Amino acid sequence: MAKSSNLQLLQLRQKQQIAQKEQKEQKESHTKNNNESEKNYQMGSKSMSYQQKILFGSPGTGKSYKIDKQIISNDLKITNSANVIKTVFHPEYTYGDFVGKLMPITVASGSVQYKFYEGHFLKALSQAYKNIIAAPNNGGDCEKVALVIDEINRGNSAAIFGTIFQLLDRDNEGDNEGWSSYEVSVNEIIFNRLIELCDLKGHAKVKEKAVTYMFGEEEIKIDVLEKKLNCHFENRTIKIPPNLSILASMNTSDSSIYYMDSAFKRRWEWEFIDVDPDQEKNKPADGVAFENRDEWKIFVGKLNTFIKSNHKSIRGIEDKQIGHYFITDEPILKSSIQNKLMFFLWDSVFNRDKKPLIDLLFGKDTKHDELPLITFGDFAVLVGEFIEKINER
Repeated sequence: MAKSSNLQLLQLRQKQQIAQKEQKEQKESHTKNNNESEKNYQMGSKSMSYQQKILFGSPGTGKSYKIDKQIISNDLKITNSANVIKTVFHPEYTYGDFVGKLMPITVASGSVQYKFYEGHFLKALSQAYKNIIAAPNNGGDCEKVALVIDEINRGNSAAIFGTIFQLLDRDNEGDNEGWSSYEVSVNEIIFNRLIELCDLKGHAKVKEKAVTYMFGEEEIKIDVLEKKLNCHFENRTIKIPPNLSILASMNTSDSSIYYMDSAFKRRWEWEFIDVDPDQEKNKPADGVAFENRDEWKIFVGKLNTFIKSNHKSIRGIEDKQIGHYFITDEPILKSSIQNKLMFFLWDSVFNRDKKPLIDLLFGKDTKHDELPLITFGDFAVLVGEFIEKINER
């Protein structure tokens, strides 16, 4: 009996040693996977291209169609409908509709409770975060998300975006390419709901604070999540990730409904959709306008001189000059000059009087009824002439 008991005890100890070894190997493997995930995410972030663009033009030119059928389907290659969040701005649309708000509800007992309803931006951000967490190698095959805003100028953009406006600045190079250049802090209710929408559940806790989260069957340390999502849980900071595109449309005929300030406009790429885009002259400009930032800075200096020389036609001259970072590309493409810079000049700088632009392009002796610039499309097709005339100054 003693020999049998000793044998059973020896077998039990061997099993315990094997189980402890397996647990140690699993823990080491989990730590290694987390470390590899961090490394692969940082390496893979550059492959997650995004678009932050406003398509503008006359009503019925196919702006929404292009967003749906070309940009989302072909350019971003988004096929899962859960990765497309859509909204429409209007005069009654608020920050609460866009980010989130508490709403009172009456329960069965008759008492009133408050429930937080997430807005369209928070839905899109959480979906993008969730895709980053779930992606194999955390970056290389990350699913993209698109937030689509129709009629962006029919709402008060400054009030709707609020502090989120700061997130629209994005890094164009380095390990953080595509991420917001700056972070913003949100309140506890918004941040907690964001975590819930990411399907993250607090697991291990220290002093009532979660130190690990469960994502499905995977346990992830909070510091790993912070690196993946480029945020800080304790300070409740967020950034827009590179797999989240924001696409908007606006009718140029409605531009006076709500004013969009220069700082807001600068943070977007712009694309003009003409009434007849199939005509060769109405197609977006091809080619490079300036090979490097130095050439661009010289051009900006000459352009600002032109703007100041026509100050009598401009209201608020200080806010109407161009900074070097108005366009951040390198090289600077003609299409960026055409869609972003020339539209800013047309819509914001010389919105009251087009005479300075006509004089620049056609000469001061030209009768304005002979060679008029009636629409922005008339101006946009002259991108080559515009660049040449400014450079000659």
